[in-house]
Amino acid sequence: MAEGMVGVDTNSAAVGERVSAAAPGRRYGSDVIVDLLKQFEIPYAALNPGASYRGLHDSLVNYGGNVMPELVLCPHEEIAVGMAHGFAKASQKPMAAIVHDVVGLLHSCMAIYYAYIDRAPVLILGATGPMNEAKRRPRIDWIHTANVQGNAVREYTKWDDQPSSIEGVPSSFARAYRVALTEPQGPVYLCFDAQLQEDPLERDVRLPSPGASRVPTRMAADPAALDRLAAMLVDAERPVILAEYLGRDCCAVPELVRLAEALSIPVVDVRARHNFPTNHPLNMTHTDVLEEADLLLALDVRDLERPTTRLESTTREVQSRLPTDCVFADIGFSDLELSSWSMDYGRYQETTLSILADTSLAVPALADLVSERVAASGQSKRDRLAARRADITGRHAAARARWLDQARRDWDAAPMTTGRLALEIWEAIKGEDWVLTANTLREWVPKLWDIDAWYRHPGKELGTATQIGISLGVALAHKGTGRLVVDIAPDGDLMFDAGALWVAAKHEIPMLVVMFNNRAYYNDWEHQIMIARERGRDEQTAYVGMEIDRPAPDFAMLARSFGWHAEGPIVRPGDVRAAVVRARDIVLKTGQPALVDVVTIYQEETHAKR
Repeated sequence: MAEGMVGVDTNSAAVGERVSAAAPGRRYGSDVIVDLLKQFEIPYAALNPGASYRGLHDSLVNYGGNVMPELVLCPHEEIAVGMAHGFAKASQKPMAAIVHDVVGLLHSCMAIYYAYIDRAPVLILGATGPMNEAKRRPRIDWIHTANVQGNAVREYTKWDDQPSSIEGVPSSFARAYRVALTEPQGPVYLCFDAQLQEDPLERDVRLPSPGASRVPTRMAADPAALDRLAAMLVDAERPVILAEYLGRDCCAVPELVRLAEALSIPVVDVRARHNFPTNHPLNMTHTDVLEEADLLLALDVRDLERPTTRLESTTREVQSRLPTDCVFADIGFSDLELSSWSMDYGRYQETTLSILADTSLAVPALADLVSERVAASGQSKRDRLAARRADITGRHAAARARWLDQARRDWDAAPMTTGRLALEIWEAIKGEDWVLTANTLREWVPKLWDIDAWYRHPGKELGTATQIGISLGVALAHKGTGRLVVDIAPDGDLMFDAGALWVAAKHEIPMLVVMFNNRAYYNDWEHQIMIARERGRDEQTAYVGMEIDRPAPDFAMLARSFGWHAEGPIVRPGDVRAAVVRARDIVLKTGQPALVDVVTIYQEETHAKR
């Protein structure tokens, strides 16, 4: 077999359940796809079974040996895509999600959309047809086939393709990988004709060269613009840095720390990724530092309006938190990812200086420039920077102390407060090498925990029905590292995809789930209270169509039925820490996933739940 051609992988070991290595003999179109997955080192493929890719399924198991990628069976396509989403954020590498023709693709749409708005490089593999009408089974292949299947997700994927020949598959796959991993990253969809998968190969198919560049180099900043920005930062009296997606590259986080320390600039972290250590003295997230900024530098911020404004939710009135004379500058990709369909880009914001560049390159260069300028400045400038650092350090410490005091209020309330729950979990895990998957307990976690490394938290939660799938992907990325992966799970989110719990047990993915269970879709409950109050109507009816109660789901019993260790529901706050410690030890010592169901209230609740 010539170099770069499809061949039988004689080194693949048979692993997993009832898996045999491929035997020499006839090869098929779907074998080409498996060779590509191996060559591009895709470690896992999450799927819900479907006949449209039965050829690919066989090739993954019997030709590929269920190794690179290893199959992860999921009870729903949203979970499969969510796992690939979480894995990509936690590992900074892509995995695949395989979805069945039209119906599986439609099931996965919301998860794909969230991967798109969260810049997650997910490889979504699908199937269709056969496009040759003569080969279709009556009815079933017809209702599961679309003329252009990618139309269903084209508005919120970076690229999609449906190769019409097996010879077209290698270049299509290579391009999809390249597009997904090129910044700004995002999901791609490849649709493979069922017949192309199942047809025997009549000739060798050339794979992409192993030495070819898979992803283009990163985009550097305009040197003149970067020098101008350095001068603006040095001259500013009250600069503030706002960071959102910078931490998608783990190497950029210490460079942001270096930039902030060079000029004693306070940092506000939006936490789409972990961008800045929570207990660093210059971290001023959740404080009023924006109210005094004369220069705001936004680093990889997708929507500048939300973190810089206050919203009166009832009237939808938006008020800026920034002074009227504040100057805006930004570095990032916001102008490269505008969609004519999704309005996730937010309201247009005027900037004095906008630099189109990868922050992982621009921030280190900017840190060098400002350091040079500070070194060349006079003693008075350095004294002012020292005074600014002392001021911000004091305010940071005061804010942390205030949040700790707030979390301890109503300490003995039963059900327990979310502030106390955050502290109880922290006390149970802080001595371990821990990872938080997504949810931040309404921001109590970054206020109270010491998130000191990029891998500790790959980014905060997204919409309901996404968190458990993403959390499984994060846990899969850390499997075998010995780290304690913790998911703080809302009851409403788990109700969407409770079957996801089975995936962790089935595939031996260690993780600790601590539920904050208020037995309601409380975010919308709050909206109903506001509307009723605005209209002079009964606020006490807000629970209707909102509560997850009467009957209250027994999540611990459900988890045990899927093979988890589980305790709860726990109502007495004094019982929580011991239960979390027991669950922690089981996860660390045995690898068995564990769940602790804690019934909670929000500290900001002012009404009595019915």
